[in-house]
Amino acid sequence: MRDDLKAVLAQIGFEPHTLSHPPVHTVEDAHQYYAGLEGVHTKNAFLKDAKGKLFLVTVPAEQRLDMKALPQLIGSKRLSFASAELMRSVLDTEPGSLGPLSLIADKDKQVTFAIDSALLAADQITCHPLDNTQTWVIPQKDLQNFLGALHIEPVVFSWPEETPAS
Repeated sequence: MRDDLKAVLAQIGFEPHTLSHPPVHTVEDAHQYYAGLEGVHTKNAFLKDAKGKLFLVTVPAEQRLDMKALPQLIGSKRLSFASAELMRSVLDTEPGSLGPLSLIADKDKQVTFAIDSALLAADQITCHPLDNTQTWVIPQKDLQNFLGALHIEPVVFSWPEETPAS
């Protein structure tokens, strides 16, 4: 575990429930290891808008990421996927390992964190700790404490009723 992540976790008193597994690169790959793991599973995207503003968007794993509806929901214009190189540079995270904990590396506060309201309503969520060979179960209070320790106020959004899960 990275020292900066370890320090923040110690500061907030969080000891993660960890599931180790072979490397996974997609939500579909990960599902085979999640049997019996409590929490709402997440899907994450590193996006940028036409002006270069960066976003980490976290949604429930089964939610379709509607790239036409999303910009308005998070206060942006047209969005596209940012490059793996930019993600490595800004969030020090490899593709397949992205999640809310990646925000630990955003020292210059370049990334806006946007999270689906359904995840904030969940008792706990799951995500990778900057490593796609592990999945952590994170209780809601610990997620809030983590974001608070980093002084991150997320953009919270809800999908319109007509956006189906897939």
